[in-house]
Amino acid sequence: MKNNAVKDMTFGSPPKLILGFFVPMVFGLLFQQLYNMVDTIIVGKYLGVGALASVGSTGSINFMVIGFCIGVCNGFAIPIAQKFGEKNFVQLKKFAANAAWLAIGFSLAMTLAVCLLCRQILTWMNTPEDIMDGAYRYIFVIFLGIPATYLYNMVSGVIRSLGDSRTPLYFLILSSLLNVALDLFTIVGLGMGVDGAAWATVLSQAASGIACLAYMKKRFEILRMTKEEAAFDWQMAKILCGIGIPMGLQYSITAIGSIILQVAVNGLGSLSVAAMTAATKIGMFFCCPFDALGSTMATYGGQNIGAKKLDRIGEGLKAAIWMGTAYSLLALAVLYGFGGKIALLFLDSGEREILGMVRQYLQVNATFYIPLVLVNVVRFLIQGMGYSKRAVLAGVCEMAARAVVGFLLVPYFGYPAVCYASPCAWIAADLFLIPSYLSIMRRLYQKQGISPSKAGLLEKLEHLLHKNKRKKRVRFGA
Repeated sequence: MKNNAVKDMTFGSPPKLILGFFVPMVFGLLFQQLYNMVDTIIVGKYLGVGALASVGSTGSINFMVIGFCIGVCNGFAIPIAQKFGEKNFVQLKKFAANAAWLAIGFSLAMTLAVCLLCRQILTWMNTPEDIMDGAYRYIFVIFLGIPATYLYNMVSGVIRSLGDSRTPLYFLILSSLLNVALDLFTIVGLGMGVDGAAWATVLSQAASGIACLAYMKKRFEILRMTKEEAAFDWQMAKILCGIGIPMGLQYSITAIGSIILQVAVNGLGSLSVAAMTAATKIGMFFCCPFDALGSTMATYGGQNIGAKKLDRIGEGLKAAIWMGTAYSLLALAVLYGFGGKIALLFLDSGEREILGMVRQYLQVNATFYIPLVLVNVVRFLIQGMGYSKRAVLAGVCEMAARAVVGFLLVPYFGYPAVCYASPCAWIAADLFLIPSYLSIMRRLYQKQGISPSKAGLLEKLEHLLHKNKRKKRVRFGA
C-alpha cells in the first residue's frame, strides 16, 4: 500500500533515518515547551512572583495527570507502528480505531475524576496558603482540557507511528503561536490572571488537535477504514491497554516522586517554589532533544521489531546515544555560561536570590545530562519493542530516588538537595534499564535461533535486494 505521507524505518541507514525523524520531533517539542514557557514568562513578568509560584506549585501534579495521558497515547501508537513494520494494514487500521475509542473513554473518565479531586490534592501536597487559590484556579482549567490533550497526542502518536514526524511539528507551531496570542489577550488584555494562562494552553492545544485530526483524515490513505475495521474490538482494546496503561503509569509513577519532592520544596517556602518553577521550565526546554530522541526510538523500535530486524535495533541505539551525548555537552556549556541570564526571562534582575537558585539548579542538572540520554533512548526503545512493563519498573526507580531525596535530604540540606533529585533519579533508572535492554535482546536473538552477527549480514543482504528492486521500478517506470 503506497502512501507518500508515511516512512518505512526498516530499511536504510539507521543514523540517517533516526536523524531525519528526530529533527522535526525536536522542533515540535521545542515549540511545545515554548508555549509552556510563555505561560510562565508572562505570568512572572505581569502577575509577579506569587502568581509564578502558584503555577509552579502545580507542576508535579500536572505532570502526573497529563503525563499519564501522553504515556497512554504513546502506548496506543506502538501496536500501530509494529503492524506497519509487519505490513499488516488491516490490523493497523483496527488498532488505530480502537485506540481512538479508548482515548475518548479515558479522557472523559479522567477529566471528571481529577477535576473533583484537584483542590484536595493540592492540600495534600502542602501547597502554601498564600498561593493555594491561584494554584487551584490554574490546575482546574488545565484538567478541564484533558480531552484536548488526548486528542492531540493520540492523533500525533498515530501519525508518528507511520514514520511522519513533520506533520505534528506544523500543528505544534500553530498551537505555539496561538498560545502566545491568547496568553497576551487573556492575561494582559482581559486581566484574567493565572486562569487566562491555563485557558490559553487548553484552547491552543484543542485547536492543534482538531487541525491535526482533519489533516490526518484527509491525507493518510492508509488509515481509511471500513465500518467493520472501525468497530470496537475487546481483544484489541485489551492489547492496547496492556501497552498503553503501563506507559501512562510510567509517567505517573515518575511523577509521584516529583510530587514528593514538590511537597518538600513547598515546605521551603514560596521563594524556593518560584526558583524551582523557573528552573524546571528552562530545564524542560533544554531537555526537548532527549524527549525527541526517545519518541524517535519508540517508532524506530516498533517498526523494526515488527519486521523482526533485531540488528537494526542495536545500530539505531548506538546512533541515538552518540547524538544525545553530543547535544548533552553543548547544553552543559550553554547552561554553565548563560543559565543565569536565561532565568531573566522569568524573573526581574532584582530577584537576585531566586536567580542564584535557578542558576544552581540548571548547572547541577546539566552536569548529568548524559545519564538522561540513556534513560530516554533505552526506555522508549524498550517500549517501542513492546516491553512497556520494563519501562514502568524504570519509572519506579526514578520515583524511589526522588522520594529519598525529598523525604530524607531536602529537610536537612534544603534547596541544594533539590538540585540533585533528578540526577539521582536518572542514574537509578539507568541501573535498571541497561541490563534490562541487554537481557531483552539476548532473549530475542535466542528466540530467533540466530546470532547477532549473522542477523546483521542477512539484514544487509535484504537491504541490497530492496535497493535493487527500487532501482528496477524506477528504470521500468513501475
